Amino acid sequence: MPRKILSDAPPDVETPLAAAVTLRDSTTVAMVDEALRHGNVALAFQPVMQAGAANRVAFYEGLIRIYDPTGRIIPARDFILAVENRETGRNIDCAALQLGLAQLDQAPDLRLSVNLSARSIGYPRFMRILRQGLMRDRTVGERLILEITEPSAMLVPELVTGFMADMRRHGISFAIDDFGSGATAFRHLRDCMFDILKIDGQFTRGIAQSPDNQVVTEAILSVARAMDMLTVAEQVENAEDAAWLSRSGVDCLQGYFYAAPTIHPPWEDSARRTGT
Repeated sequence: MPRKILSDAPPDVETPLAAAVTLRDSTTVAMVDEALRHGNVALAFQPVMQAGAANRVAFYEGLIRIYDPTGRIIPARDFILAVENRETGRNIDCAALQLGLAQLDQAPDLRLSVNLSARSIGYPRFMRILRQGLMRDRTVGERLILEITEPSAMLVPELVTGFMADMRRHGISFAIDDFGSGATAFRHLRDCMFDILKIDGQFTRGIAQSPDNQVVTEAILSVARAMDMLTVAEQVENAEDAAWLSRSGVDCLQGYFYAAPTIHPPWEDSARRTGT
């Protein structure tokens, strides 16, 4: 007889584990809401490097962070799953976009990507922030990249496609983030026509020693080339993986091997060193 692995609790009775998860999530949402209310949010910037070009940054990614009540910096991975399907998730997207646009205003040579859930597309506050930013500086659109995760994009592909077509008129580029983490229908990938494809870290970490991941990554690269998309390997953590990915034809590399995300804009340090 097969071993029973499901809970014996009736369907309408919350298990202790479910209750603990619910409490944890509600506490996390409250913390994020409080941070947003008081403006205790920031972007951490990580460079995306051109493959085969030492120290040449293609663009930076702005990753949302919040400060908890003690002042600790909390990365998105510690709260995003609890908030992404709520109003709080949309407000996080608004905060990230607003912070990103402010950096683009201040640094005219900066190219920056900001993360966006497809659920925020059409959200009045998000759209208002975006359109105001585009109106303030006509060069912003050409320097802004919006990253949409693969699972999020595939939930509402028609909405994503329409939004991208509208925003491309302003020069905005689009990246499909964490590619390989979901079950993309290639028809939707073709219809959306993303500009950049970011390969999920589950395939790039340790790739130099993983024949299976090498096969998957080479297949992804073939799809990207056929659709004329720039490719970025995420979570590159050592020289061996970076070398393999560069030889394979990946366009750009991102990860701790090059730099950890920092809330201090790296381009400001570079400007000070060069005296510009």
